[in-house]
Amino acid sequence: MIIKQLSVFLENKAGRLHEVFDVLGGANINVSACSVADTSEFGILRMIVSEPDRAREILKEKLFSVNVSEIISFATPNTPGALSKTLEILAAAEIGIEYLYGFSVGEKSFIALRCDKPEKAVMEFQRHKLELISSSDLYKF
Repeated sequence: MIIKQLSVFLENKAGRLHEVFDVLGGANINVSACSVADTSEFGILRMIVSEPDRAREILKEKLFSVNVSEIISFATPNTPGALSKTLEILAAAEIGIEYLYGFSVGEKSFIALRCDKPEKAVMEFQRHKLELISSSDLYKF
């Protein structure tokens, strides 16, 4: 249940983010989820896309700095404390979290998470019967 995610490093200047989405849209690659973290000089755009390997190559051809990393995606109830309970599972298993991002729709929250032991995290989530989201579930949107 490990998913490929793109990380694109961008200069903080007007239109640069648009360029990435224009390139991907022109290649008929869909973005299912994204997050932007920035500093005063650059930003990191993290994305789950329909064709991560192809997207990486296309963006590299356009001279973007792109990496592919592994993340886990899962769902929790959209209720107070639900994410805390999920993160407690990782903490008890001594799994460190590098970052996460997510959103809620209706009764569910969907989380994308990068951690230091993804295979162990998947096993812990399965053991606790959490709803893992597969790449095929995400890439088809």
